[in-house]
Amino acid sequence: MMGIMRSIDPKYKDVDIARLDLRHKFLIEANADAIRGNTVLDLASHDGRWAYAFAGAGASRVVGIEARPELVQNFKNFPDSPERRKIELTQGDIFDALEKMARDGSHFDVVGVLGIYYHIMDHYRLLRLVSRLTPRLIIIDSEFMDAKWPYIAISLENPEKDVNSIATEGEKMVPVGIPSRAALEKMAGSLNYDVHWADWNAVAAKDRQPVAYYFRPGEKRRFTCVLRPKA
Repeated sequence: MMGIMRSIDPKYKDVDIARLDLRHKFLIEANADAIRGNTVLDLASHDGRWAYAFAGAGASRVVGIEARPELVQNFKNFPDSPERRKIELTQGDIFDALEKMARDGSHFDVVGVLGIYYHIMDHYRLLRLVSRLTPRLIIIDSEFMDAKWPYIAISLENPEKDVNSIATEGEKMVPVGIPSRAALEKMAGSLNYDVHWADWNAVAAKDRQPVAYYFRPGEKRRFTCVLRPKA
């Protein structure tokens, strides 16, 4: 599925496709039953690659929100296909969009928070707004601090890189927060969601190089989880 990216944008090299394919297994294939036939909101959609993957997994409708207009423009490079025709990719701030959707009483069955959760400072606000859309599944893929204490580590990043946070006040460096896994569990629990962590250790050692950041030594590394409403 993700091999299509090579024909859409030459920046995608073999290692990028291998990384996307492995992530696809954990982000999309593992949640295919929840995605199929349902509506999906994809936050911080980048060039639309995961919105396209959600549509390819059988979502009935995918709405994507991306702040950088040049990345939204790149979505025009995707082939005119049944998958693309199910996607509405728009430019805007994800918090502004979520506020409006919540006010309008919008509902999505699945919400993807893929690669954005460690590029923000308002983690609980995002979860609270997402919860108002009453999703049955929230997929989060992010860097986390692998610690038993609930805290958020603050870092700075360059907003000129299109994979980083955006500057809202012309900042040269933008503060971002990397939550611990325990912090996410506390925040999700207060909103009546359980957190279920994916087992990336199931990937054989020989296949891990393209996704090495899921196996980085130390406290900070990438994790995938899903949030489901408590019974």
